[in-house]
Amino acid sequence: MEPIYLDHNATTPTHPEVVEAMARCHARHYANPASRHRPGQRARRALDDAREKIAEILGADLSPPRRDRLIFTSGGTEANNLAVLGIALADISPPPIGGGQGVRASLPGRIVISAAEHQSVIEPAEHLLEQGWRMDTLGLTPQGVVRVEQLPPLLAADTRLVSVLLGNHETGVLQPIEQLAAICNRAGVPMHTDAVQAVGKVPVSFRALGVAAMSLSAHKFQGPPGVGALIIRNDVRIEPLMFGGHHQSGLRPGTEPVALAVGMAKALELWHKEQKRRARRLSALRDRFERQLRTELPDVIFHGVDVERLPQTSSVAFPGLDGETLLMALDVAGVACSIGAACSSGATELSPTLRAMDLPKELVASSLRFSFGATNTEAEIDEAVRRIVRVCRELGGTGGVAPSSFSPPTSI
Repeated sequence: MEPIYLDHNATTPTHPEVVEAMARCHARHYANPASRHRPGQRARRALDDAREKIAEILGADLSPPRRDRLIFTSGGTEANNLAVLGIALADISPPPIGGGQGVRASLPGRIVISAAEHQSVIEPAEHLLEQGWRMDTLGLTPQGVVRVEQLPPLLAADTRLVSVLLGNHETGVLQPIEQLAAICNRAGVPMHTDAVQAVGKVPVSFRALGVAAMSLSAHKFQGPPGVGALIIRNDVRIEPLMFGGHHQSGLRPGTEPVALAVGMAKALELWHKEQKRRARRLSALRDRFERQLRTELPDVIFHGVDVERLPQTSSVAFPGLDGETLLMALDVAGVACSIGAACSSGATELSPTLRAMDLPKELVASSLRFSFGATNTEAEIDEAVRRIVRVCRELGGTGGVAPSSFSPPTSI
């Protein structure tokens, strides 16, 4: 059997045109972009062009006097760490006239996150908690939407940062970031959003969202692995987490990855040119998958279907079955999917997002994530459903017709 890859939220195959663009860049712009000689300055121009292209597509303004900042990182995890820790630990007032230090946020303060966050936001926030900070968590509705009404009382004088992701990595549920950011801005509290799963899937405008900072990662939208970015509003104070150079405004030292940045910009540009068609196609694949699966297995439950979702994500509970067992059986059957985020796949703890939606423990434990991408076809979706249904029947779940009505899996 040919494997069917339905785990595009974990990573996507790099687009061939991105590979070609990076190969050309490696050949032409191999010099260090921090070098002052002409080869170095040519590499610098390629890097700056990539940065400006990404910023333009994502609604950031790098031109004076607004001059937002786009800092290249190794991926979404580093971008989220830089945002959470860097903003929380930054000066919260300018230095006094005549010199001296401003008020430091390194004294214990408060950080607010949602119950739907990725581990790369949760763990930095928990690190602050261990240092004596207070961490408050916004709850979720049964559909997985952040409870906006819980935010205003948490915006106290010591609140240094709010972080809420744009699109959930497990359920695909989109969060009301503009509304949350407006509340934060009125209170003078910076807000960060992890847009890693949303960028390259749905239109995202940094300025329109109204946030102080936004994270993204190239390998989620057919760009190269190993590069991401943090966009920071021009008025936001942020401290570096690494030291050893003055690269990228002193916020992320180290030689900048020119070819990776070029690949990231190319992948985003390819998406941007046909974003509506891609979104329609992914939504159609997801809906086809869910419709067929519900027909064959009437007891399955899809999470977050009554609210706005990312087009590529389907979170499914298989009542009566164990998610870990089902995941392994599907892998043997040639269907690649996941339990939650890839960064948490080795953990035995049940999904924090699904638990925060007040779902029964048994339902959370039976849930898997299927995520679709540009390389999937309708034929693959149909075959994947056949394989999933066969495996579920063999494991003794989840309602529907007798096993004898099934045809065996076929090759794609």
